[in-house]
Amino acid sequence: MTPRSLGARSVLAAALAIVLALAVVGVVVDVLVGRHLHRSLDHSLRDRAVEVAQLSASAPSLLTSQGALDASLSGEQLSVEVVDRRRRIVARSLALGGRVLPVGGTVQDVISSGRGRFTDSKLGLEPVRVYVAPLADTGGPAAGGAVAVAASTEELSDTLERLRAFLLLATVVAAGAAALALAVLMRRALSPLGRLARSAAEIERTGDSSLRLPEPPVDDEIGRLAQTLNAMLASLEQARESERRFLADASHELRTPLTALLGNVSYLARHGANDELVAELEADARRLARLADDLLLLSAEEAASPPDEVVRLDELARQAGTDDAAVEVIAPAAIHARGDRAALERALANLVQNANRYGPEGGRVTVEVRAANGLATMSVSDLGPGLDPDDQERAFERFWRKNGGSTGSGLGLAIVRATAERHGGRAYARGSRFTIELPALRDF
Repeated sequence: MTPRSLGARSVLAAALAIVLALAVVGVVVDVLVGRHLHRSLDHSLRDRAVEVAQLSASAPSLLTSQGALDASLSGEQLSVEVVDRRRRIVARSLALGGRVLPVGGTVQDVISSGRGRFTDSKLGLEPVRVYVAPLADTGGPAAGGAVAVAASTEELSDTLERLRAFLLLATVVAAGAAALALAVLMRRALSPLGRLARSAAEIERTGDSSLRLPEPPVDDEIGRLAQTLNAMLASLEQARESERRFLADASHELRTPLTALLGNVSYLARHGANDELVAELEADARRLARLADDLLLLSAEEAASPPDEVVRLDELARQAGTDDAAVEVIAPAAIHARGDRAALERALANLVQNANRYGPEGGRVTVEVRAANGLATMSVSDLGPGLDPDDQERAFERFWRKNGGSTGSGLGLAIVRATAERHGGRAYARGSRFTIELPALRDF
């Protein structure tokens, strides 16, 4: 069964990786050590055959002397057998006793070709490595024959088997130790994640966005994750609080015209209609309709997707000044931006209307469109004193009115800001100058 825990999967992956790595190392070591041992054995067999060949050429009578062909390799006796050109045994080492080296066909090939050869065979039940070399035809009983030198490979095989067993044991121990160490480390590393998960589950259960996740004392990835999640919770809490304030403000704004409307309807029911009362009823109904329209516009702007239409901002500015002689338009060049034309028209109209409402009566309103540093701006300014620094940011809040005035719904600038933010820009005020800043398109 596949482990579901991240820690268990990590431990298993680490153990498998170590086993695989050590298996590769073990195979390489086994091949290299085996090759070295075999080469060392072959070198010793060849050296001993050279010695016997030199003895056959320089002192052939010594070949048949007792013990002349006996020599050891690392404490192990070598087996030597000398034959003549007819493959008759001339001499052999005492280590062979009554046995004969199993090299019948190889001896004939060596004598015929004059080149030495290695072969693997068995001396009884014992595996042996044999080197057969030709002898010079310089006289003596073995002239033109061959010498065969053999050594058991059991010790070499035992050495390789012990090496393989050691490597296997080292692999198991290393994998186990690494898995244990990683399990301890992962448990310590993942315990903060467990606390985060439990705290998040508690927040999900209670729905209380004022709760926060525990932040680990160490400033590592988990600590930064906790900080990011807490910042997200704070943002959600702020959004929820903003939504509650919006509902409260909307209820308050709706209550005033509704109260006035109900009062006038009640008066109408008791005393009948007159021109002044009908005008008040009409004004209250229009105020309610305007407030409802602005609320719907604001909600639509905040929920709408990013626009993809290409809009010429200079044309919007000139259109805004077409029907109002008091509006001066400064748009020296064509400036393009990606946006929603209707929404941008509405936002610019809100700023012009705001300038006409709060600027000096009969004063000039200026609409200016510029582009610089990849940004396009549409600014509307009037000749009035403008906003105080403390009011410049608050002006774009919902239902905010300068000096608590009752003119308008208090949503116009909030709609402007929502439109600008939907277009990837922003809206801000500096004195009597209100600006919509958007990313400009440079490919036109």
